[in-house]
Amino acid sequence: MIEARYHDRVNVLYDLFAKGNVAPASSPFDRAEWYTLLAETGMTPLIAIAGDDQADAALALTHAEGRIAPLRNWYSFTWRQLAPAGPDGDRLLTGIARQLKKRGHRVTLEPVPDEDGSATRLAQAFGNAGWRVEVSQCDINHILHVDGQSFAEYWADRPGPLRTTLKRKAKKVETRILTQFDADLWEEYERIYASSWKPEEDHPAMLRKFAESEGLAGRLRFAMAWHDGIPVAAQCWTVEDGTAFIHKLAYLESARSLSAGTTLSAALFEHVIDIDRVNMVDFGTGDQSYKADWMNGVRPRYRIDCLDMAQARGWTDLARQTVNRLRYAEVPELAPIPPRR
Repeated sequence: MIEARYHDRVNVLYDLFAKGNVAPASSPFDRAEWYTLLAETGMTPLIAIAGDDQADAALALTHAEGRIAPLRNWYSFTWRQLAPAGPDGDRLLTGIARQLKKRGHRVTLEPVPDEDGSATRLAQAFGNAGWRVEVSQCDINHILHVDGQSFAEYWADRPGPLRTTLKRKAKKVETRILTQFDADLWEEYERIYASSWKPEEDHPAMLRKFAESEGLAGRLRFAMAWHDGIPVAAQCWTVEDGTAFIHKLAYLESARSLSAGTTLSAALFEHVIDIDRVNMVDFGTGDQSYKADWMNGVRPRYRIDCLDMAQARGWTDLARQTVNRLRYAEVPELAPIPPRR
């Protein structure tokens, strides 16, 4: 018999991982520590758990006014279920989806990957639980498949203008890569970020805490570039389970002509490929054109929108959704349910 329960604190996830009943985290965004950082920003967790004698599964969520969404913010590359693989996990996810009807009329999950089957599993679970499910592509993830290459082999395949820029500008800056957190250099990064083209950070304290913990764990790859002794660019990466994650990059607008960001990126790619021996580099979400110069693959990210048509507010949201599609020419294209992998 499946027992479903809800919690407003993320500490229950530590117990779930400690018992080994869910798949081990393969990215920073699947760990209990990540959800703790999110909760500390002021988000109110809704941790939905289902379990039986065989296994446990969980969805880390938040909710407001009958609408349920992932516990995440813009630092999160992905969001997915915390569940064991196979039929046991699928059955528990369906149990969670069924029970969530008591907590809201709409569940919208994004950005969900499907290279590991997550979007497929979640769409099926909510469909099996009686929700009206729509799946659409909501974002793009640029990645590099290293395929055993050395950095020199990888770099030889980069676009000519990118290689020329590095050759012309690399000597204009000095670079340094750290694998431990440095408070003074992080303050320099924050100053660079504040003077860059980037939008203002929502929760810079969360990112700093994350970098500190990743440094203690040996997963941090933090790099900075100087010109004439002045910090002009910085990047924050982490390495985990064979993947390098590019979290943040920024440079001074006043130093744009130095192309310090290009030099710093090349140094970090060389480090993670030749020293860390990663299999993949993950450039997060967003389809910015410059990412294609560095990467050789793309992966879709999905939105799974679920309505409970047994509730009046489900019909209201469906009507609004239909009106918006009639009003706007550009609407998300629906993917097959479940999406093809």
